[in-house]
Amino acid sequence: MNIPADLKYTKDHEWVKIDGEIATIGVTDFAQGELGDIVYVEIETEGETLDQEEVFGSIEAVKTVSDLFMPLSGEVTEINEEIESNPEVVNSDPYGAGWMIKIKISDASQVDGLLSATDYGDLIG
Repeated sequence: MNIPADLKYTKDHEWVKIDGEIATIGVTDFAQGELGDIVYVEIETEGETLDQEEVFGSIEAVKTVSDLFMPLSGEVTEINEEIESNPEVVNSDPYGAGWMIKIKISDASQVDGLLSATDYGDLIG
């Protein structure tokens, strides 16, 4: 199982890469493995400011549809257009080309509540 140490994680199986006040968000290797073949990603929240735990989109696999939750409060500044035409990149490269959104963080103190790679590894066993 791939759990990069330089990222933060949520209990909802999303990863967060912090770069100053910008956070890049995607789903973890564990999540894409559990979902199976991803066939569609819908994110229509660009330009919106959402609170932590609000739904920012959904991800559809052959067997299920799952909501995507904001790991931090902030404004959605960018959506990865690559995943609209090639959703399977989320399966093949969840931590790279398969990223979902970028946000401008509105409450940096929330970062402290995210899981470390070790804690996330413990969560998924």
